[in-house]
Order: sequence, then C-alpha cells, then structure tokens
Amino acid sequence: MNQKNLCFILLLLLQCSVFAQSNKFYEKPPVFPECESVDLNMLQACFDNQVFKKVFNSFTVPDVVLKENYQGNVVILFEVDKDGAFRVIYVDAIYSELKDEAKRVFDEFPKIKPATYNGNPTFKQYSFSLKIPLVEQTIATKDLSKDEELAELERGAKQEYDSVNANLKPFSNKEYTSQLNIPFTHEYYSRFGKQINLVGTNSHTSSKPFTYDDVSKYYDFEAEKEALVKTKSSFAGRKLWNERLVRVEGKDYWFTVDPIFDFEVGKDTEADFNSTYNNTRGVNIQGGLGKKFNFYASVFESQGRFAQYYNQYAESIKAADEVAIIPGRGIAKRFKKDSYDYPVAEAYLSFTPVKFFNVQFGQGKNFIGDGYRSLFTSDVASPNPFLKLNTTFWKIKYTNTWMWLKDSRADVIDPEGAYLSKYMATHFLSWNATKRLNIGFFESVIWAKTDNRGFDVSYLNPIIFYRAIEFETGQDAGNAVMGLSAKYKLNDNMNLYGQFILDEFSLSDITGGNKSWKNKYGYQLGIKYYEAFKVKNLMLQAEYNRVRPYTYSHNTVVLNYGHNNQSMAHLWGANFSEFVLIGRYHYKRWFGNAKLVVGERGLDFNNGIDTFSYGGDIYRNYNDRPYDTGVTVGQGNKTTSMFANLQAGYLINPATNLKLFADVTFRNFNPDTVTPSALKSNTVWFNIGIRTDLFNWYFDL
Repeated sequence: MNQKNLCFILLLLLQCSVFAQSNKFYEKPPVFPECESVDLNMLQACFDNQVFKKVFNSFTVPDVVLKENYQGNVVILFEVDKDGAFRVIYVDAIYSELKDEAKRVFDEFPKIKPATYNGNPTFKQYSFSLKIPLVEQTIATKDLSKDEELAELERGAKQEYDSVNANLKPFSNKEYTSQLNIPFTHEYYSRFGKQINLVGTNSHTSSKPFTYDDVSKYYDFEAEKEALVKTKSSFAGRKLWNERLVRVEGKDYWFTVDPIFDFEVGKDTEADFNSTYNNTRGVNIQGGLGKKFNFYASVFESQGRFAQYYNQYAESIKAADEVAIIPGRGIAKRFKKDSYDYPVAEAYLSFTPVKFFNVQFGQGKNFIGDGYRSLFTSDVASPNPFLKLNTTFWKIKYTNTWMWLKDSRADVIDPEGAYLSKYMATHFLSWNATKRLNIGFFESVIWAKTDNRGFDVSYLNPIIFYRAIEFETGQDAGNAVMGLSAKYKLNDNMNLYGQFILDEFSLSDITGGNKSWKNKYGYQLGIKYYEAFKVKNLMLQAEYNRVRPYTYSHNTVVLNYGHNNQSMAHLWGANFSEFVLIGRYHYKRWFGNAKLVVGERGLDFNNGIDTFSYGGDIYRNYNDRPYDTGVTVGQGNKTTSMFANLQAGYLINPATNLKLFADVTFRNFNPDTVTPSALKSNTVWFNIGIRTDLFNWYFDL
C-alpha cells in the first residue's frame, strides 16, 4: 500500500470516529402527556410520579386484605412496549386478589409515547413496590435490564420461604364445616342426634360416617367446643385441655397433627392371666387444600390382651399362619406369651367438585343404618379399601360404595400365601318421603377374584339392580342381597327406625308355612328417645334384631358376606334374635353410658359327631344344612347370652375426643351343649384407661 492510500484510510477512520462521537447514543424514558413539557433531566421522575398517581387513584384493596389487616408490599414488574402500551410481567404478592387487582389497574393504563434509544422507539421494563395499606408515598420505578430482571426474580425466590410463613393466619377450625368425616362412635353421634332428626329437617342419617358439612347445618360444633373450653394461659394447658397439638392454617390450606392414645388396664375374673391391657400409640393427620379437597390419616401401633372370651374369639377367626384377628381392627401377631400385636391404618381423600357430590377414596369403615346394629353394612369388621360416592339433591341422598375385601382363612389362600381377594359393591338410596318419614332402598353384591374374573366393571354402574347383573354373569358368580329401611319421626325427640334384609326367599315356601331354609331374611326394629323424660342430654335407645339361618352365606363359601373372617353386617352372623337397650348421658365434660344386650342364637356343634351347618356361621356352605324345612331361628346348639356394660368418664380434650374412663362389663354365655367352639362363660371385666375415641369397639360378642 502506498503512502497516499494509507493517509486516505486514516483520514476516513478519523472522520467516522468524530461523526460517531458527535451522535452519541441517547436514551429517553416513556413520556406521559402530562410530562411532555418537562425538562429532559426530569422526565424519569415525572414518569415515576404519573405511574404511581394512576395506580394510587385506581387501585382498590380487596376486602379479604382489609379484613385481615394485612400490611406489606406488592412488587410489580411491568413493561412499556415500542407502541407505548403497558404490560404487567410479574406481580409478587401474598394474596392472589392483590395480584389480580394490580393487573387490572395496569390494563387500564393509556398508551403513551414509548421510550427511545438513539431516537428509535424501544421497550423498557420497570419495577416498583406498592405499600399496603395504600398511603401517599414517594416511589421510583427501577429500570430493569435483563440482568437486573433476573436479580429481581432471584430476590423474590429468596423471599419465598418467608412469604409462606407470612401467609399463615389464626386457626379458625375449618374442620367443622369441611368434607371430612366425623369419626364414627355411637356415643359421639348421639350428642347431635336430636338436632339432625328434628321434624321438618331434610337430613339423611343412615349412611355413615357423616361429614362435618352434613351436620354443621343443624349442630354448631364451634359453639359446643367453646362451651367446654377451660381457661388456660400456658401452651401446655391449652394443648392438653382445649386444642389440637399442631394446627396450621394459611390462605388456601389448613392441617392438624395429633397423637393418638389408648392406654387401658383391667382385670377379667375368668382369665388365667393377671390383667388385661391395651397399649395403642399413633398419629392423626387431617387437613384441607382449598375449599373442595380434604385428607385424613390415622396410623395405630397396638399391643393388647383382652378378656378371656374376647381372646378366644379373636383366635377362633384367625388368619392363616397368624395367631388371631382382633375384631374390628385387623390381623394380629403374637406379642410376648399371651398378647397380640395388631397395627392398623385408616386414611382417605375427600373431594367435593360441586355441592351436591362428594367422592371419597381410602381405607376405613362404612355403616348404613340408624341403629346400634346394621343388617346392611356395619363397622364391626376390619378396615378395608373403599371408593364411595355421595350424591345429595332434592329429598334424595344416593350412596354408592365399592369395597375391596379379603378372605384370610387357611383353606382359601393361594400357594404363595396371599389371601383371597373379593369385592363388594353397594347402592343405598335415602328418600325423605315426608318431613317425618324417610325410606331407604339397599342392594349389594359380593364376588370373588378368580383366574378368569377380577374386579367386574359391570358393577361400576351406579344406577342398576345387582340381581340383573348376577343373572347375566351366572347366579353362582356373586352373592346379592337387597334391603329396605325406614325411619319415622314421632316428634322432635323420638323416632322409630327399622331395616329389612332379604338374601333369598321362596314364595311358595312362605305361603306353605313349612319354614324353608330358602327364606333367608332378617329385620330390625328400634326407637330412639332424645331428651328422655325431659332430662337434657339423656338419650335412650331400644332395638330388636332377628336374622334367619343361612342369611349372608353362600354355597360358594368365599362369596359369604364377610371380610377378614368377620361379618360385614351383624357381628353375630345369622340365626339369632337380639334385644339391645342403651342409655347415654353427658353433662359438660362428664359422660356416662349403659348398655344391655340379651339374645339367643343357634351355633354349630362342630364336635366331630354333628358337623352340620345350622345357619349361624356365614363362612360355612349352606348346602351342609341338616334339613330343608322346619328351619327356625336358634336351631342347632341353642345359646343364650347376656352382656351388660356400665361406663363413666371425663372428656379431657373436646378437640381430639381424648377421654378418661372406667367401665365394668358383665357377660354370661350359656350354650345348651359345650363344644370347643361354644364354651360356657361367666365374666366380670373391670377396665380403666385413657383413649382418643375415634371408632367403635364391639365387645358384645
């Protein structure tokens, strides 16, 4: 390159450099019309003031924020695009209502002159913090480059944990209006029995457990708990006497955590061991997410030894390769020399997408009826997996329940030792025909898992007659029963109730009067008297149950009406008559219960000589019967029994239903013929303990 050309290039570069410096890049913020006459160096401040002025004049603090006296900040990231339009990028606020309001306000901003960069329109991003409650404040928006925007998001992320804590609020007992189940105990349900049975209510009281939402329309749980509150200033005092141990509530969630106890010690006069006891420890967790979803779980770890008659029964229904099944709880292993170890877990999810429909899925128990017993579905067997749909509208409540059951007898387990699976589906329609009369229609079917058949989708149809399905799949493919219930309110304090269960019948045999074995049915009649004899909080109940032989049984023995070697209906099975008398009273935190059960049942002899089935044991094949006609209740080894229990106690904590109690049980069991499975017994059992009362114990075997 010659010298002349080199000088030309250097001159050209110098000229370009001078031109570039004379046209230095220049930035200008967006301009509101009110700021067009403002000096250049004041444009940003004017922009800031106009943004705040428009937000301050248009922003309405939501009612929920005002109600809870919230104080804090709303951080808003926004953009002014190349056309001068405002767009919200991100809002950081504890309440979603604050976020929505911020977006609404910015959507109403007018278009303005956009920012410029070297004279060309460009977008600009800003952030500012708005104080709540709204006050006059001096603000400055912050210009966000890409790096600054990232830093702002990082700062928000670092504050997320603290914002969760800031979202906490005083606990408000949302449990009492939730879709959680009220733990089903006969004693606790009697406390609000009058309120939900007043003449003129449109309540449905047969399908249990109830949800709090079902009952809170008639009974004020909050007020009842407040009436029992003990004034305690210390944390330990409040938790012991009044509150749940852990209770947390945020804007869209709540949950509680509590320990579970059942510590008992007693003496059985008939036993050859020193004492009876129960040692249960566990944890209970429940809560809600939003307004439509609730969850519940209770896990129990237990060891116990009961009265001699109860231990003998538990071992007589034992599962294969195990020592016992504790009635109502589950399979037990041996603990030490003469005690049992029986863990139990119950849990469910409850979802209510619309107000008239609730679905629950979990592990637990269900009960259908207004009495102490149920001839339809009872809670005397072990917890089992279930899916339940409750549909409530007009004067109707329709309950569909599907259950997964087990037959754990040694002669039906598979070679790998797995218990036989069986399934149960039920429909129950409750109809308030008048303001006094309720009528219920019930049907159920049980079928078993086989090589060719598992869970039969035919029974998923929520509106169908199971008898029709049974005939289509083969009459021996399932065991279907039907039932009818009724309740009549004599007045606000007294109601009559009853059930009729039909397993099978022969019309010709009924009219012929020959008492055929085919006529398998049972019935219940009862009366409840609240505020009995004008004594507040006194409830009296009388009930009669009678079930003919062979009801609930089947010629395919795995299709019996049972689970884990226990009946899914009455705990006595079939072939019995029974009278129950109950009294319950409570005053403030004190309570007392009295129960008398007298009955007659027909047992099998099982003595090696007479091996017939007389219809009481639902796990036996009804084809093993000794005769076809002349079948009567109490046939076989006729046994009379009397069970009486007196209990008194003190409610330590109303929130968790923790009780201190003492009771005494008298039991006389007198078969005509003593056999290995029918022993004479005359027991007095004293017991004292402290218990978190969440389920029913049935010791009246």
